[in-house]
Amino acid sequence: MSEQSPPEDARAEYADALPAYADAPPEDSDALPEYAERVLDVAERIPPGRVMTYGDVAEWLEEGGPRQVGRVMALYGGAVPWWRVVRADGVLLPGHELRALAHYRAEGTPLKQAGRSTEGHLPRLDMRRARWDGGAGAEGHT
Repeated sequence: MSEQSPPEDARAEYADALPAYADAPPEDSDALPEYAERVLDVAERIPPGRVMTYGDVAEWLEEGGPRQVGRVMALYGGAVPWWRVVRADGVLLPGHELRALAHYRAEGTPLKQAGRSTEGHLPRLDMRRARWDGGAGAEGHT
């Protein structure tokens, strides 16, 4: 898979939320691989205040696995609400914790407060309450 930037028509509303790794320059073409388009479509369907894990997205698509979804999100995720596709343990995306946390707080995503011994005292996602199973509003399962 070649590293490419999000397409020109990427949603402007998420442009300020681009992770640094999503700024990779285009190489061969501007067309997204079909699998990447499908992953990004699922990410866009996740309602505000809810999350899916990388594995959840792969399971939803019935293709690939958490690593493949993570790779797509790393390369192209800036065009969608990237903060809604997360690690299964609820730890915030390393290097983007504060930007993700601002989105979670704005959207009312359930969080667990960090313990005193937690490095940086950053909360985690409350996966039991925040996880979205693709149920209500998930028509058009791909």
